[in-house]
Amino acid sequence: MEKVKKEPAFKILVEFITIAVGAILAAYALKAILVPNSILDGGVNGISIILNILFGWKLGLVVFIINLPFIYIGYKNLGRNFLFKVAYGILIFAIMLEVFENVKVLTDNILLATVYGSVLLGVGVGLIIRSGGCLDGTESLGIVISKHTSFSVGQFVLCCNIIIFTIAGYFFGIDRALFSLLAYFITSKVVDEIGEGFEKAKAALIITENGHKMAEHIYKTIGRTVTQIKGSGLISGEKAILYCVITRIEVSELKKVVREEDQSAFITISDVSEIIGSHIKSNKAKLK
Repeated sequence: MEKVKKEPAFKILVEFITIAVGAILAAYALKAILVPNSILDGGVNGISIILNILFGWKLGLVVFIINLPFIYIGYKNLGRNFLFKVAYGILIFAIMLEVFENVKVLTDNILLATVYGSVLLGVGVGLIIRSGGCLDGTESLGIVISKHTSFSVGQFVLCCNIIIFTIAGYFFGIDRALFSLLAYFITSKVVDEIGEGFEKAKAALIITENGHKMAEHIYKTIGRTVTQIKGSGLISGEKAILYCVITRIEVSELKKVVREEDQSAFITISDVSEIIGSHIKSNKAKLK
């Protein structure tokens, strides 16, 4: 088990550098490969690309403006740490979209553009998610919705993208919509490999002396219910063991909550392959 310590400044710096690199790669993938071939990204960025192609609006500016309300939603529900990383990533992304405005198009072969553009985009997005941020407002909105409904983040984003790709099919032809859908699935797979996927479930096991207080803090901050178990250490004596299921993008916020409540707490985080049964995600339920 790994002891959770205060994050050093160097680690935070590395995370923000990684987010910047991911945003640059994603912007280049869109401007040099995908957008010139009328292949769309999903979510808010997909809507921005449609507006850019139809009306000639600045893509970087549109991306930033449309994402603003989603950034605010993420801040109100996921905290200040999430706000800084998401706002920073989207700002760098929007700026680089303008920097790459006149970049040379790598290929006009639609199949090559779909495959290599989506792979490069997936690497960029994966790096950002791995560092605790995200590049599209629908992801943060999906996390909020997943807390109050039975929809997972992935299901919500997929539904949004199906609507967006349907609109793309109407304006740009069914072939471009199908290629965009293929690019989305390739990007998602790469994101899973690089950043472990923003919708992938994680199980957190926390050993602490402040079990009830920490469980309440997790519930109020992240909106996830916590199961508390009584335990006893060979040397440390009686402890509270907390078990909680979260999404990948909520891991950094959970660590922050644990540090605030108990600097000496131990925490392990592992992958969850399947969830069976109900799991309360709403923060409207009455705390016991």
